[in-house]
Amino acid sequence: MYASTPSAPPSALADFDALAATMGDRRPALFLDYDGTLAPIAASPELAVLDESARAAVRRLAALCTVAFVSGRDLDNLTAMVGLEGLIYAGSHGFDMRGPGLRTQIGLEYLSDLEMADGDLRTQLADLGGAARGVLVERKRFAIAIHTRQASPAIKPAVTDMVRALAASQPRLRATGGKELLELRPNMPWDKGQAVLALLDALGLDEAGTLPFYLGDDETDEDAFQALVGRGIGIRVMERPEPTAATWRLPDPAEAVVFLNRLADWLADR
Repeated sequence: MYASTPSAPPSALADFDALAATMGDRRPALFLDYDGTLAPIAASPELAVLDESARAAVRRLAALCTVAFVSGRDLDNLTAMVGLEGLIYAGSHGFDMRGPGLRTQIGLEYLSDLEMADGDLRTQLADLGGAARGVLVERKRFAIAIHTRQASPAIKPAVTDMVRALAASQPRLRATGGKELLELRPNMPWDKGQAVLALLDALGLDEAGTLPFYLGDDETDEDAFQALVGRGIGIRVMERPEPTAATWRLPDPAEAVVFLNRLADWLADR
């Protein structure tokens, strides 16, 4: 498990020289979350737009090292929102991965379970009537996301109980959480951490000369931080200290972009 008490890891930007010293002669492989990491959290998913400065920083790094996005977003949506060709994209927490010479889908046998759960969930929310106003159900290919950011605080506990009860009634699915978000996913040992390890292997990067980085901001990103303990660098984007397995931090997406440019400068000067 990751740290059980809140802590404040050192700043990956203010202490960049110390971070760079840990790299030595190794070349980074960069894994990036999207929402809350490079794109600020928005009221609804379609409003979380990647700033052009962030896109330019990612483009710079992609010319210097391997860059992959690993997000809870649906694969096609993630690819469209980032808008850069030649990268590796892992959508739905790594259940759906695509890139140059790469195409992997995990959990196809669970699609019928998700379809059934989607129908049940929408029926139950409809039964709540106006009380469920603001609850957004987003059906992805390999998950169902329930966004509660715009919902009344009074209804949120009931929605959480509903999703957990639905997962309990369908053991082939499991419920996970995030920032103002609940998700139903295939109940199998696969997450962002497993996806990062699989990509390192598939891309021939699981070697001593490569140092994987993972930047993320949320509970689901902790799986990736934990997977890289002792073998890579985890950087959590967070305004205040939270329990984390990441060893470095950045306060917000804007500073994450500054960090990416600093890393690109360092790589270009090597």
